[in-house]
Amino acid sequence: MRAVLQRIDGARVVVEGEEVGRIDGPGVLALVAATHADGDAEVATMTRKIAELRMLDGEASVEDAGAGVLVVSQFTLYGRTSKGRRPSWSDAAPGAIAEPLVDAVAAGLRERGITVATGRFGAHMRVELCNDGPFTLVVDV
Repeated sequence: MRAVLQRIDGARVVVEGEEVGRIDGPGVLALVAATHADGDAEVATMTRKIAELRMLDGEASVEDAGAGVLVVSQFTLYGRTSKGRRPSWSDAAPGAIAEPLVDAVAAGLRERGITVATGRFGAHMRVELCNDGPFTLVVDV
């Protein structure tokens, strides 16, 4: 699994004019992608990283601060650009594999008591955020 984590001061996801997910105030926007070999172990590690990385003010984690996480699926994180001008998506897991894995990350965060909002898998989403810092991490597990 791969994620881009951005420290935010609020973010939301809009699909076809409808707001489908929102986090107000400090938190993390987690853009999450899965590849073919990912499973329960990668979900558990990614969930732990998102919850426990000390990336908020005062070196607090999402869990420490009681902050929220906006989880948005983003298969393009596995785009390969080494050849030509058109990215290859062959490293990204197909929707039938990726969707349950991304959902499991969101569920795992909720099980830890974290407020979680999500985008809509496979939809064309408008993601609006106030990047705080900016502070951005790429996490591979």
